[in-house]
Amino acid sequence: MSDIDTTAKSVVVVGVDGSAGATAAFRWALAEARLRKAPLRVVHAWTYGFAGGAAAGDAYFGYLASYPPLGNDVTDALRQAAEEVLTAAIAEVVDGDADVRIERQLIEGGAAQILVGAVEPDDLLVVGSRGHGGFADLLLGSVSLQCVHHAPCPVVVVHVPKQAPADDVGPAAGGTASAAS
Repeated sequence: MSDIDTTAKSVVVVGVDGSAGATAAFRWALAEARLRKAPLRVVHAWTYGFAGGAAAGDAYFGYLASYPPLGNDVTDALRQAAEEVLTAAIAEVVDGDADVRIERQLIEGGAAQILVGAVEPDDLLVVGSRGHGGFADLLLGSVSLQCVHHAPCPVVVVHVPKQAPADDVGPAAGGTASAAS
């Protein structure tokens, strides 16, 4: 028997894309959903597009425009690849006996627009941030920045934990340390 509150109005929503940042965000969101006893909605937005033109009607999401329809075979292959990203993300983070109700959403469209559209004011949106090292670690990626500015709910941006170089690893108090191979 699960102690998930099925009458809860709020949902924890997390965006996944197969990146290390998204995986860190997913782990954080799962822990938060457990604490809140709320459902976790895992969203993967996918699109085929090109950088350059503006998508009609999407002023603040408009740096990505779409190609004309490619046909069923290509679209089905892209949708299947997106489904595999979503499935792999869930399999990597969620343990076998998850005590959180997981909702999967695979939606075609730009990531920022889809994530902002997937939340309500009472929800919590969790996204990853892709740092580039040094000063750039202080900056947000374009999707996380758009979500922070346009989501109608609180947004948590999770940074990937830094890995210590192998030669900086020392023994922990009361134990030993070994470098993973």
